[in-house]
Amino acid sequence: MKKLNQINHSQTNSIMENNKKWLTRSNITTAIMVVFIGALLISPQFKGAIIQGLMKIGLFQPSIPEQDAQSASPIGSSTEAIEEMVFKDENGKTITLSDLKGKAVFVNFWATWCPPCIAEMPSINKLSQKFKDKSNVVFLMVDMDADMKKSQKFMQKNGYNLNVYAPASQISPAYFAGALPTTLLFDKSGKLVFKHEGGADYGNAEFEKFLEATSLK
Repeated sequence: MKKLNQINHSQTNSIMENNKKWLTRSNITTAIMVVFIGALLISPQFKGAIIQGLMKIGLFQPSIPEQDAQSASPIGSSTEAIEEMVFKDENGKTITLSDLKGKAVFVNFWATWCPPCIAEMPSINKLSQKFKDKSNVVFLMVDMDADMKKSQKFMQKNGYNLNVYAPASQISPAYFAGALPTTLLFDKSGKLVFKHEGGADYGNAEFEKFLEATSLK
């Protein structure tokens, strides 16, 4: 019996020693990195949180078009021909781009599974709240999965006050070429004055001023 206890004690010590050898700083760091990478690969929310953190330190800023010194009119795509788009809300009511002439229209193509979409959503919500009392500015959040229940649930869960739509017509490649997210801004005449593919921080002061100027022209 005594010999058996000695053997068990020896085995226990051996296991403890092996554990001590495994629990080195290098191995712990490696394990943490494996968990981190696994979370990045599996969870869109986790990826979105990482991108959102990078936005807070000044990365992923939207590239605002240069302005003409005299007219303050964006230079570039504002001269392109207008192409119609149709969207529908959760009740099936449709709205067209031409219906919104006379307003600045912010259109965001997104999906609930898209990490950059998740990352930029708080900044879009923040921007929309600053313009919520201005009838000449409209925000259209277009769920490219057209799963209204899922997208509405996403908005409610995160406390976003953004109107969700689904595409109800073919979208011109000039407006959306498949990259999520893609954000567009149309001026009051219905012409495209801003396009950005990929996530961006729309809560910054420069973009707010750009949207304000677009809504007043």
